[in-house]
This record gives sequence, structure tokens and C-alpha cells, in this order.
Amino acid sequence: MRILIVDDEKSIRTTLKIFLEREGFVVDTAETAMHAMDLIRTVSYDILISDIIMPQVSGVEFLEEIRLSLPDVPILMMTGEPTVETAVVALQLGAFDYLYKPIQKDSLVKTVKQAAKARELALQKQALEQDKLEYQLNLEAMISRRTVDLDKSMQSTIKIMTSLIDSRDPYTSGHQIRVGNLSAALASQLGLPRFAATGIRVTGYLHDIGKLAVPSEILVKPTRLSRYEFEIIKTHSESGYNILRDLSLPWPVAEIIYQHHERLDGSGYPQGLHGEEILPETRILTVADVVEAMASHRPYRASLGLDAALAEIKQHAGTYYDPDVVAACLKLLNEKGYEFENTYYESSFLGI
Repeated sequence: MRILIVDDEKSIRTTLKIFLEREGFVVDTAETAMHAMDLIRTVSYDILISDIIMPQVSGVEFLEEIRLSLPDVPILMMTGEPTVETAVVALQLGAFDYLYKPIQKDSLVKTVKQAAKARELALQKQALEQDKLEYQLNLEAMISRRTVDLDKSMQSTIKIMTSLIDSRDPYTSGHQIRVGNLSAALASQLGLPRFAATGIRVTGYLHDIGKLAVPSEILVKPTRLSRYEFEIIKTHSESGYNILRDLSLPWPVAEIIYQHHERLDGSGYPQGLHGEEILPETRILTVADVVEAMASHRPYRASLGLDAALAEIKQHAGTYYDPDVVAACLKLLNEKGYEFENTYYESSFLGI
């Protein structure tokens, strides 16, 4: 360990230096507090020993200055005029211990070794704290990397699921993406935060995943469906819920999909939910789904057109559809010139 002795008397500096070097310490000396402070700026010391009565800057002033910059370094104070008041002041300012002149070798060595043990403990504590900090930083970096990887994996999973549905029902290819994008635009128009809008977009991309359980010949049938076939089609909401209910996502995706054919007046399916029983996100998705479906071509009919789609939601606002969502949709399409997007947006599914 390295020690700095500060005393204006050369004989004392020399004597203490000899005593402590014999004990294996590395010792530097300074004749004034100013000189000591210059050394401390360039050299790392483990223990400081300072006289109290010195010219220019006293030992007490030196102690006050150093204690701020070196809080964990033990400082021993020396004086040839010991008083209780001086000792109390020194200890209150953070001195480790107090030595009386003339300094006895045994007393010096014993006190310095005690200070050395305290310094070792302080260094060990610093090392532990540094290790803890590095561990936390490394852990945070690892979690961040894994979160990014998980996010990318989820994005890939969603994209693959969307592609699977399109491959089963090529005549309505792109429907889910357009519904997802319109749903997100409606969410933003309604003032929902970006993260919520992203969740609705993701749900839109997956809302017809239950059609994977519907026979392909029904999905692509070029004529109007029979009542029996339509009942089979209607099962896709519950099938979608069953497919996704165990998928861990930060939004209620499965529940929204389960409800996306419900109507405010209870006339929807499969549960016949009413009003507030239907999730707010579902009410947004429902309007987007109806508008896009009516404005697009289907195997059994040509496009009914955007005007007919908007007339439908306007006519049934408050009965089938949430009136606030309908108003937002009309504003978005009529006033803001929104156009259906076929772009698949790889939004962050974890909000990172």
C-alpha cells in the first residue's frame, strides 16, 4: 500500500517514512498541504498521515478538502498539542484516527495497519460494487439483445401466419394486411398511443387466422355460400382464438379476434356480446374489416365499392358499430384521403 506523509518538519517526515517502509509500505512525503494536494492529483494513495499545525493550509483544512475527493482513504491526523476539541473536530471531519507527537513506532505501526485493513475493506467494497455494476450492465445488454431477437422472431411468426392464411384464401390475398393497416390508422385517428395502434395492426394481420380450419373449397367457392357453409365460415372467430390464445403477446390479440364479428346490439357472433362487453380494440378492427371487405372483390361477388362500405357503417353506427370509430373512419377516408395499404409493416411487437 502507498502512504503519503504530510508534515512541515523534515525530521518527522523522514522518521515516519523509515518506520513504515520497514513494514513494507511505499511512502511519499510532502512538506505542505499544497504540495500534498499536488501529489494526490497524480498519485493514488491508500493512507494519508497529516500534521494538524502547518503553514499556509492547516491539517484541518487539508482534511476538509481531501475528504470530499477521497472519501474511502483513511486519514490519520498528528499533533504535538493534543486537545479534546482538536481531536473531536478531526474525527467529525472524517479522520480515521488521531496520533500524538512524539510518535511512538509501535503506536504508529499499529494504527497504520488498522487503517490499511480499513482501506482493504473499502477497496473490496469498491470492487464488489464495480462487479455488480458490470454484471448489471452486461445483464441489461444481454436482455436487450434477447428482447430484440424475440421481437424479430415474433415479427417473423406473425408474417408467416399471415402468409399461410393468404395461401389458403388467395382470392382475398392482402385483406388482413389492409385491415391491419386501416385499423392502426383508425387507432391513431382516435388518439390511441403508438403501442396500442401497433397491437391493433398486429391483430388485423391475424384476424382471419381461424380460416386455416375452414375447408379450402368453401373459402374459394365462386358462388354465394349456402347457409350450412356460412355456419362453417362463422367458426373461424373461435378457431382463431383457439389458435392464438396461448401465444404470448403484449395485447389481447386472441380475445379481439374472437370478438371481431360481434355487434353492439348483440346480433353478432359467436358469443352475441353487447356494447361494453366488446373490447375497444375489437370495435376498431370490426369497422376496418367491414369497410375493407365490402370495398374489395370476393370470389362470389365483385367489389361493392368504398361508397357502399362507408354507407353501411354510417347507417349502422350505434347499432352494429361504435359511432366514434365510424366517425374516425369517415373522416380518415373522406377528408384525409386515406388509401388502403398492402404494405406489411414490421412494427415492434414488444414496444422496443
